[in-house]
Amino acid sequence: MRAAHFRPNRERERAVWPAPPPKTQNYRTNPIPFSDTASERIEKERLSLVFRREPAPTRPKTLRQMPRKHRQGKRRRPPIVQSFEMGRTLPLVALLIALGSSHVASARQPMRAHHAMVVSREVHATDAGLAVLRSGGNAVDAAIAVGFALAVTHPAAGNIGGGGFMLIRFAGGRTTFLDFRERAPEKASRDMYLGPDGALTRDSVSGYRAVGVPGTVRGFEFASKNYGRKPWAQLLAPAIGLASKGFPVSRELARSLQNARPQLEPFPDSRRIFLKQGALYAPGEQLVQPELAATLERISSAGARDFYEGETARRLAQAMAQHGGLITLADLKDYQVVERQPLTGRYREYDIVTAPPPSSGGVGILEILGILEGTGYAKSGPGSAASIHYTVEAMRRYFADRSEYLADPDFVRVPVAGLLHKPYLAGLRKSIDPERATPSARLRPGTPPLVESSETTHYSIVDAEGNAVAVTYTLNAGYGSGVTAPGLGFLLNNEMDDFAAKPGAPNYFGLVQGEANAIQPRKRPLSSMTPTILLRAGRLYLVIGSPGGPRIISSVLEVIQNLLDFGMNLQDAVDWPRFHHQWLPDTLYVEPGVSPEAAALLAARGHRVERTRSMGEVAAILIDAGWLQGAADPRTEGQAAGY
Repeated sequence: MRAAHFRPNRERERAVWPAPPPKTQNYRTNPIPFSDTASERIEKERLSLVFRREPAPTRPKTLRQMPRKHRQGKRRRPPIVQSFEMGRTLPLVALLIALGSSHVASARQPMRAHHAMVVSREVHATDAGLAVLRSGGNAVDAAIAVGFALAVTHPAAGNIGGGGFMLIRFAGGRTTFLDFRERAPEKASRDMYLGPDGALTRDSVSGYRAVGVPGTVRGFEFASKNYGRKPWAQLLAPAIGLASKGFPVSRELARSLQNARPQLEPFPDSRRIFLKQGALYAPGEQLVQPELAATLERISSAGARDFYEGETARRLAQAMAQHGGLITLADLKDYQVVERQPLTGRYREYDIVTAPPPSSGGVGILEILGILEGTGYAKSGPGSAASIHYTVEAMRRYFADRSEYLADPDFVRVPVAGLLHKPYLAGLRKSIDPERATPSARLRPGTPPLVESSETTHYSIVDAEGNAVAVTYTLNAGYGSGVTAPGLGFLLNNEMDDFAAKPGAPNYFGLVQGEANAIQPRKRPLSSMTPTILLRAGRLYLVIGSPGGPRIISSVLEVIQNLLDFGMNLQDAVDWPRFHHQWLPDTLYVEPGVSPEAAALLAARGHRVERTRSMGEVAAILIDAGWLQGAADPRTEGQAAGY
């Protein structure tokens, strides 16, 4: 059973953007102003939330038929910039999503099933996971099958040459967190990416020197041996079939590969496999990857030992030595998975189980929600300038703290308890001006008490027994370093750029990071990946995560807000237009679906507002009244499927 894919209607896009303001004030039944100021009164009167039904028969069909006062000339169109997530250029996607949805009576509903659910960003991978569940596998088995399938069908981020996190909640209530994040090679050094003039080189983002020691294969094997049920070879079989027989290239994948051409073209195997020697793939063409199939066959037969000690390891280490990379056979053999205790917190009546460091995302979700709790920010409604302003100011304060304190806890003492200490959060909350943005230049990281206590992809799975798995794994940037391991068929990460290659200077995602995240041998770089599980009254309620570099945190946070604070159904919560602020640069990024009125009011508060195309790719499952509800993000070709 498949969910319908989102298909943009370009004629409708031309006709209704921007739509005239609605006559209703907003979609709260009894809206209460956050503060009785002139700007809020104007907002109540003029705020145009885009999530509304539109009487199509009475709408003009073309721009020429539209009344002149509602036309939008090209020069007046708000600026739209390319998002940080490479390869995705879905114009006006959030607005188009909105045209099919309403906060009051939704036109888009989540996929529903009684027994089990898989949500991922690619249909073949979702089908592989669902087949494992139907054949008696548990959620961990399905997660491994989905992960290997994505390594074939989603080369921008699905991987065996990268790393990630797996958050598991068992039906009995126990939780665990598997950290198979990439690690710096033994030869890595603090200033390895600085040129003679002290400036950053491109070596941290492109080529063999950008690659951290991959962890995905060992992470999946660890999960399978400790928590899975099905034989290892059966979990790789779908991926091997997809690689050896091929699969049709989707329109989105064809566009993504074309956009990644400058990144992939310098490397012979990448050019040959993913660019057809420069001819490029057209939608519907078959992508066959025999070398990747052979690598997966060896992993299927010999387990992770092949990747870290066997033929694959030897060939990878040899390629590294020939091309100036740092990873050695000893680095591969020495790589280990770390099983950690998940980070937990509470927001309203919900318990949150999320990613601990070296993820910054779990701390981010809990710190931002902790700042917002008690502010009444949600009273003005979703999409309002007031609710966005308060959330952005909380984001700004968290990202400032992130730059100073968060890193690999095996190397640095991370003051998690202090950052989440209620008096500390209260101080951050008190520092927010309800009417004015705090300039980031005047905001420094806080002083938490010492209290004891890029491109990525995500998928969520719940099985018939109630086990839940949230997996986020990555190559960092889309297509990672651009390097395909010669003769092995898989792309290699550029995860070394997630370190502070030059503390105080922005990385690929524009994040400014401090000394705590500086490069050290065997250290794991700080991550924004945020696989998260919510419980209500002790029972499983939500499984969620997203890709998107630092925008992962914003995407996961805002879907949680939409569900808990604004009462949306799961699909609407995922579809709703998103926004992001990360302290530096001091810019508020908003998707096109954020109304022009709200954007203008935010600018009047002092925010520098910039429109971007899309943020994140949330994959979420909600459990309510005996039903599993799955929501794939229409910003992708994702699919939710269950039985």
